[in-house]
Amino acid sequence: MKKTLLLLSFAASSLAASAQVKPAELPQKTAFQTGSPWIPQIDVRSDMAIVYGTNDHPNMTFEQRVQSWRDHGYQTAFMTGIAWGSYDDFFLGKWDGVNHLDLAQVEKNGKPIMHGHNIPYVVPTDVFIKYMQTAVMKRVIDVGIKEIFLEEPEFWARGGYSEPFKAEWQKYYGFPWKPQDESPENTYLSSKLKYHLYYNAIKQVSDYAKAYAKSKGISINIYIATHSLVNYSSWQIVSPEASLASLPGIDGYIAQVWTGTSREATYFNGDRKERVFENAFLEYGSMVSMTAPTKRKLFFLTDPIEDAHRDWADYKRNYQATFSAKLLYPVVANYEVMPWPERIYTGKYRLANSDSSVYIPKYYSTQMQIMVNSLNSIPVSANKVTGVNGIGVLMSNSLMFQRFPTHNGFEDPQFSIFYGQTMPLVKHGIPVQTVHMENLAYPATLKDIKVLVMSYANMKPISAAIHEQLAAWVKKGGVLIYVGKDDDPYQSVMEWWDTKGNNFTAPSQHLFKLLGIDPASGKQKFKVGLGTVYVMRENPKDFVMQPNNDASYLNTVKQAYETDSKAGKLEFKNNMYLERGPYDIVAVLNENEDTKPYTVKGPVIDLFDPQLPVLAEKVVNPGEQAYLYDVKRVVNKAKPQVLASASRVYDEKVQAREYSFVAKSPVNTVNATRVLLPAKAKQITLTDSKGQTITNVQSSWDASSNTLFLGYDNSPDGIHVSLSW
Repeated sequence: MKKTLLLLSFAASSLAASAQVKPAELPQKTAFQTGSPWIPQIDVRSDMAIVYGTNDHPNMTFEQRVQSWRDHGYQTAFMTGIAWGSYDDFFLGKWDGVNHLDLAQVEKNGKPIMHGHNIPYVVPTDVFIKYMQTAVMKRVIDVGIKEIFLEEPEFWARGGYSEPFKAEWQKYYGFPWKPQDESPENTYLSSKLKYHLYYNAIKQVSDYAKAYAKSKGISINIYIATHSLVNYSSWQIVSPEASLASLPGIDGYIAQVWTGTSREATYFNGDRKERVFENAFLEYGSMVSMTAPTKRKLFFLTDPIEDAHRDWADYKRNYQATFSAKLLYPVVANYEVMPWPERIYTGKYRLANSDSSVYIPKYYSTQMQIMVNSLNSIPVSANKVTGVNGIGVLMSNSLMFQRFPTHNGFEDPQFSIFYGQTMPLVKHGIPVQTVHMENLAYPATLKDIKVLVMSYANMKPISAAIHEQLAAWVKKGGVLIYVGKDDDPYQSVMEWWDTKGNNFTAPSQHLFKLLGIDPASGKQKFKVGLGTVYVMRENPKDFVMQPNNDASYLNTVKQAYETDSKAGKLEFKNNMYLERGPYDIVAVLNENEDTKPYTVKGPVIDLFDPQLPVLAEKVVNPGEQAYLYDVKRVVNKAKPQVLASASRVYDEKVQAREYSFVAKSPVNTVNATRVLLPAKAKQITLTDSKGQTITNVQSSWDASSNTLFLGYDNSPDGIHVSLSW
C-alpha cells in the first residue's frame, strides 16, 4: 500500500491530558495508524493510536511522538514495514557502516523495485533481520509499547534477480540460482523462496521481540498488517499469508482492504471494469477464512480515501462500498478505522467535475465520523447474511506462485480463474465463502460448507495431506466440484506429486485416486461414500471472461447444493442483508436480471447521511449499499442514550429527567448526533471545555423514533451536552 505520509513537524503538545487509564483496562476494538504526533485535526478517538515508524521528526523524537498520543488518553501501538521502510540509517550505512541498498528486489532488467527514495523493497537477509530486531523492535519495546504491527511482507513476483536473492537461492535449494523467466518450474521455485524468506523474517523478528519483551517482564502482541490473498495474487506479489498463523509469535492480522485494492478491475459477463463492493466482499472473506479457524485476532481496515488522487465523491462512494462489505462479516468486530488521518483531514483533493482541490468537505467528514464511531459499538453477531452460506471456494497461498511471468501461453487476465469461481455466485446474491487450503486440518474450516468448488488451474496443492483431508470430507457427505482442464504449464513443476516415488502428471490425479474416481471415463458426476464429486473440464476464467457463459457453472452448483447435499433451496437473488444488533447492512447487486430495489421498513436512522434522518423506509437500488440503525431494536428503549454520532461519547450521566454526556471529535469538523430520549427535550444546553455556552446549535425532534437531532461544531477538548425533559 503506497502511502504518502504527511509527516507533520509539530512540537509535542503541552495541552492538558485526558485522565490516564492503564491500557490493560481499556478495549482494543478500534485503532488508526499515523505517522504524525497528536494534533487536534486528527483526534479520531479510537481506542488505539498506532504510531508508524521509529523515525525522529524535526524537533521531536519517536519517543516524544508516542508520548503525545498517550498524553491525550490513547493506548499506543506501533507499526512498521517489514519489506520496506524509512530505514535510512540501515540502507545508507549509518547503522553498521555498510550501504545496504543492494538488498533491493531487482527486476530482470536490473532495475531495483522501490517504494520511495532510498526505500527499496528488500530481500530480507540475515543482516536486515538483525537490524529489524535490534534497531527497531528493541527501541519500540523500550518505550513501553505492547502491541506491534509488522506491515506488508511483500516480495514482488517480477523481482528475484538480485545477487542477494541468488545467494539465498543457493542456501535454500542447494543448487545455483535459475532465472524465473526461463521456465514455469523456475517461476514456481522462485516464488516458494520469496514466500519462505518473509516467513523466516517474520519468525525471527517476532521471536526476538517476544523474547526481549519477556526479559523485561513485559508481554507483547505481534500482528501482521497484510493485503488479502486475493489482492496479492491479483497484483502479482508473494507473501507468507496463511502460513503465518502457524507461528506462535503471531497473534493476529489487520486485513488491509480498501478502495485501492478493491477497485482493481475484474471480468464478469465478458466485461472488464471496477466492481468495488463485490471485490471487497471477497477480499475480506479471504482474510476471515485465513484467520477464523486459528482463533487469531483480526482487524478489518477501510480507508475513507486512497493512495491514488481522485475526487471526494469517488472516495465517498467507494468508502461506502468497502465499509458495507466488511460489516457483512459479523464474526469480526475489531477495526482499523482509517490509515493516515493526517492525509484525510489535512490533505487537499479534487471536488468532482472540478480542478479545485479542497480539504475534506464537512458533509463527508461528518458522515465518515458517524460511520467510524459506530464501529466502537457494533457487536459480533451469530446472524448470517441472507441467502445460502454453505458454499465455499478453495484457495491457497500457491495462487501467488503462477502470476508472473507468462509461460507457454498461460494467461489469467485480471486473476479471472479465481473470479470465475466466485463472481457469478456473489453477483447472484450468494455470500460465498473462500476456504484456505492451509487450514483444512482445522475441523472448523469445512464445518459449515455443504458444497466446495476447487480448481488447480491457478494454484497447486501444498501437500498430499490436503487431498487426504478433502477425500475424508467428501466421504462423510461433502459435495466437491472440481473445475479445470489441468492444462496449464505449472501442472508438471517439480513438486510432491511428481517426485519421491509419485509420478502423477497433474496433482488432481492424486486426489481422484484417493476419491476412487476416473474423470477420463467421460462421467462428470461420481458418488463417493456419503458424498458426491463433480468434475467440470472447463477453465473457470471462461465463466466470467465470456459473456453469458456462467449458466452451466451456476446450474451445477445449484444441483450440488439442492440435490446432492440436500441442504435446501439455493436462491439466486440480487441482494445481501445482515442484522448486527441494531444495525442493518444492505447491499444490492447490479449486473443481475433482478433489478428490483431492496426496502427496509423503519423507523431507521440512515448512517450514510450526515443529517442522520429517521426514515419510515429505506429503498436501496441496484449498485448501492446502505448502513442503517433500526430504532425498533434498541436495547432498553426507556434509557436515554446516543444512538449515532459523529463524535465519541464519554462521561454519560442519567438523572431524573436529565441526560448529559461529553462528545469529542477532531477540530474543524461538524457533529451530527441522534439521541434517544423518553420525551421531547425541553432544555438543551451545550458548553465547551471552558464552560462557555455554545449557541450555534441545530436541533430537531422526531416523534416517530423519540429521538433528538443535534448539530454543532466538534472539539477534541470535548463538548458537554445536557438535555432535560
